[in-house]
Amino acid sequence: MCGRYTLSASPEAIQEHFQLSEWGNLSLLEPRYNIAPSQNVSVIFQPESDSEKDLSFMKWGLIPHWAKDSKIGHKMINARAETLTDKPAYRAAFKRQRCLIPADGFYEWKTLAGRKQPHHFRYHGSDVFAFAGLWEYWKGDKEIYSCTIITTEADDNVKNIYSRMPVILPHTFYDKWLDPDIQDTDALRSLLISETDDLEIYPVTTRVNSPNNQGAVLVEKMEQ
Repeated sequence: MCGRYTLSASPEAIQEHFQLSEWGNLSLLEPRYNIAPSQNVSVIFQPESDSEKDLSFMKWGLIPHWAKDSKIGHKMINARAETLTDKPAYRAAFKRQRCLIPADGFYEWKTLAGRKQPHHFRYHGSDVFAFAGLWEYWKGDKEIYSCTIITTEADDNVKNIYSRMPVILPHTFYDKWLDPDIQDTDALRSLLISETDDLEIYPVTTRVNSPNNQGAVLVEKMEQ
């Protein structure tokens, strides 16, 4: 799964990486070192095929448009890549409402001697990347835009820590993934490939366990 991540890159770096033409909400971004479910997170999406891709903010935890209660989002922070077309909660969004979720690192926990040790994953140089995600619009007692991060089986670089991992979409796939006119599910599945050869993985402080804790100290390498 992916239950916590970081985005500390500058707005300028994010704008350049994702080739965003509008400044817009970029000015609202601040370094975040402990992004947790139910929080508002930055999302890049393209509502229509002829519209510009845009950075907005959505609640992490997908709420299907047909849901009677928004609390269902607490259970939907991740969507398994293997069952996107099987689950009613994700099927429609997978076809037309895909998004990129900017990040520059994420956390997973490994059980060691009976305790869970958090590890931070980032690319060398702390480069910005994107999780493959889905988004939804829900209207009940209020209007909510929400999102989920797609996960897949961990590859050889990650499985020593945890059995699942977020899909880190290759940069060359961004435009295809965002295009709502592309609805062939087999073609879309072929895009869900993570490139992890350059991932740096190291243990960090257990302070990251609480989403109330923030700051760059959370991503400092802990000596073993």
